[in-house]
Amino acid sequence: MSDAKVSSHSYKKVAIAACFGTFLEWYDFLTFATLAVVFGPLFFPSSDPSTGLLASLATFGVGMVVRPIGAAIFGSIGDRIGRRPVFMITITLMGIATVCVGFLPTYAQIGIWAPILLVTLRLLQGLSAGGEIGGSAVYLTEHAGDSNRGFKTSFLQLMGPLGILVSTLQIALLQSYLTQEEFLSWGWRVPFWVSLILLLLAFKARMALEETPIYLQLSQKEAQSKSPLRDNLKDAETRKRMFLLFFCVSAGGAVLFFCVQVYTGIFLKTSVKLPPQLVDQLSVYATLALLPFTIFAGWLSDKIGRKPVIVSGLILGAILILPVFNLLQHLSVNSPLTIAGVLIGLSAILALVVGPQTALLAELFPAKSRNSAATLPHNLAAGWIGGLLPLIITWLNQEWGSNLAGLWYPTIFLASGAVVAALYLPETRKTNLLN
Repeated sequence: MSDAKVSSHSYKKVAIAACFGTFLEWYDFLTFATLAVVFGPLFFPSSDPSTGLLASLATFGVGMVVRPIGAAIFGSIGDRIGRRPVFMITITLMGIATVCVGFLPTYAQIGIWAPILLVTLRLLQGLSAGGEIGGSAVYLTEHAGDSNRGFKTSFLQLMGPLGILVSTLQIALLQSYLTQEEFLSWGWRVPFWVSLILLLLAFKARMALEETPIYLQLSQKEAQSKSPLRDNLKDAETRKRMFLLFFCVSAGGAVLFFCVQVYTGIFLKTSVKLPPQLVDQLSVYATLALLPFTIFAGWLSDKIGRKPVIVSGLILGAILILPVFNLLQHLSVNSPLTIAGVLIGLSAILALVVGPQTALLAELFPAKSRNSAATLPHNLAAGWIGGLLPLIITWLNQEWGSNLAGLWYPTIFLASGAVVAALYLPETRKTNLLN
């Protein structure tokens, strides 16, 4: 595929529309994490605050657990009928489920039905995210052409941090203007209401999207797979690459993402007991730093390869996670610059893994079954490994009576992923996507 063909499809237009839709998916999906501490008493009241927090984190995790189901369904559809139709379905499903959360009555109003409805809507969000996240990487990479794919597609990885950033800024703004009683009464609903406006904008942008050049060529040759998921599992090389994507790249990225972007905030609020407003401000600085780091890592992977960049991030994560959180535990409200520096350092490590990830997702697999082969292991890792990470760490901490004991889990996982990736992960930056 030549870059001339890509330019005729206006890559910039495609990238903006695809990225905005993925931003909405992440904004909707991760607002749950931002409000985990708030959801506890509203939907899972308990005399023990820790129990309410665990229930809230479990609800966040439920949406992650069903992501592989959405990936299996929508990934296969994307290989059989095209990448574009899946985008329209997933963005609509996510938007409707999220807006409905903003209108849910609380436990005090309707009792047990409140958490039941919340979990149901979270399940719908998870199914949608499973089809979107991973599939969007394939879509964007197939439009990117043969040169500088790592750099061009790294922008998609900014959508998760931007989703958290916008959500966090909204909540910080609301908390600064509203009393605590007003925020708990109705203020927490505003980010979910805002998603309706974002949904309409994203839907309009995606209506103008075109099918990828590679899928169009497959359809012209009638070379699409009729049962892509089954074909993937039958082929030994594809199975191997799906495992490597799951265990090393996607799980490693998910572990780092949820440690850095999700659990750090929870840790600083609940274990270090810093003021929520300060934690949110520091998280904003760390997220802003992550953006250029991610683009740089994508660019660097075009120069020296995807594999060395990703393996470096896994190794640094395994070495530094425990010492960094131990340091944070001993800092206080009087050390905001030090805390910000630590968070920015964690963001740089995360960027090394996620920067090249978008291109690698597509480059690992053959065109006819690429969507399903990439989305299933990616969402399995993000859902089962990353999504449950805050819950598992919190539970292990409570079981061992330590604020740090649970962090051995991501440390061991990252170390194992680094070893396997160093030994078996192939270099893909020169892959011809038509094959």
